[in-house]
Amino acid sequence: MIKLGEWIKACNTDQVSSGKLFGFDHNEKRVLLSNLNGKIYATDLICTHAEADLSTGFLTEEGIRCPLHLSVFNLETGEPTSPPAEKPLKTYNVKIQENEIYVEV
Repeated sequence: MIKLGEWIKACNTDQVSSGKLFGFDHNEKRVLLSNLNGKIYATDLICTHAEADLSTGFLTEEGIRCPLHLSVFNLETGEPTSPPAEKPLKTYNVKIQENEIYVEV
């Protein structure tokens, strides 16, 4: 049986304006919202390499760059595109309704 995710309200759209990062916790999930060129992405908040908080990282055209060892993760796939990270971040579905951002966890 496939378990469907639960849609949770993460924040308002003005909290993640273009070029910004927003991290939040929901139960045991730690999620990062990234706004790259007006599109909202949701990934795991914690780097898979050294457990750094990616909300303190750097958002670039290539993706999210970890502040600790500078690995870059693709926002759409979660795949690391530069070392030392080797494991991908989990990605989550996002929807926007009435200026509220929802994430499917």
